[in-house]
Amino acid sequence: MSSSFGKLFRISTFGESHCAGVGVTVDGCPPGMELSQEDIQMQLDRRRPGQSRMATDRKEADRVEILSGVEFGKTLGTPIGLLIANRDQRPGDYREMDRIPRPSHADYTYQMKYGIRASSGGGRASARETIGRVAAGAIAEKYLRKRYGVEIVAWVSSVGEVDSGEVDGGTVTRRQVDGSAVRCPDAKAAEAMEKEVLQARDAKDSVGGAITCVCRNVPVGLGEPVFDKLEAKLAQAMLSIPACKGFEIGSGFAGARMRGSAHNDPFVLKGDRLGTITNFSGGVQGGISNGEPIFFRAAFKPPATIGQPQKTVDMDGNDVILEAKGRHDPCVVPRAVPIVETMAALVLIDLLLCQRTREPLF
Repeated sequence: MSSSFGKLFRISTFGESHCAGVGVTVDGCPPGMELSQEDIQMQLDRRRPGQSRMATDRKEADRVEILSGVEFGKTLGTPIGLLIANRDQRPGDYREMDRIPRPSHADYTYQMKYGIRASSGGGRASARETIGRVAAGAIAEKYLRKRYGVEIVAWVSSVGEVDSGEVDGGTVTRRQVDGSAVRCPDAKAAEAMEKEVLQARDAKDSVGGAITCVCRNVPVGLGEPVFDKLEAKLAQAMLSIPACKGFEIGSGFAGARMRGSAHNDPFVLKGDRLGTITNFSGGVQGGISNGEPIFFRAAFKPPATIGQPQKTVDMDGNDVILEAKGRHDPCVVPRAVPIVETMAALVLIDLLLCQRTREPLF
């Protein structure tokens, strides 16, 4: 099982949904950066359960503990160990489903692949695994922001059939995003999205959505063609998030409907560098950042756990009616916003450190 991500800034997450705790080790963080638990906790608080009526009621504070790699408030350059305890464990909620692979969950595939699986919750396929990613990504975000001025902001751009209006990716802030429980900076759309989520919840159902992300002030030159192109690494990062089923960058699939004369991004002089008038490329050309804002979208399916009875079969193929227990989000996208941001940060810092190896020695 591959539980690691990155080359020079490398993270390895550990833990299951109902074990004693989850966490991550971070190897390759540059030394000498000021780092506190609160630097990490800010993003974990945005991701944790129980934030609103639209989230699971699992009660977890998700407080991070720094085990290693930091002394007197500064990174040592050695591996950073982070641990978050699981407090509100209820493995008994899943005992009756031990022999029933839940529809659209990873129960069946994990059992077939390994011959064994975590008996409660989703195990490593659970969204609680993403806690380690968010904790590690918060460290990457701080370094990118302090050293290069990089800003990463994501927001919910659709829920079900409800789309947000135009959001200015050049100026939108996390404060604006967090102004609504659904994490959409368009107030009118946010109200409609919240209604959509609550209607699904009340019907014991679930609903999907999409997240848009912009990365501003990214240095030119990040990306390792041909197989580790910037957009390829972003796609891998986003599609590794539980429930993520789609990724597009720049014009994305809409670009397939355009002609080159309309889609091309003409160059102009912007201060001391070249820039583009339009940004259909999404800030990436030839797999390398061009200095324009990087923007992409990630699509998330409806959560697989729903409260309605479902016809399925047990592991022996016998017909059963599954009435799922446990706690779940009726829509994952509001809590996935910080996951998208921190995974983007992990991609950028790793490629940035790769690019720094090309700096002249003399």
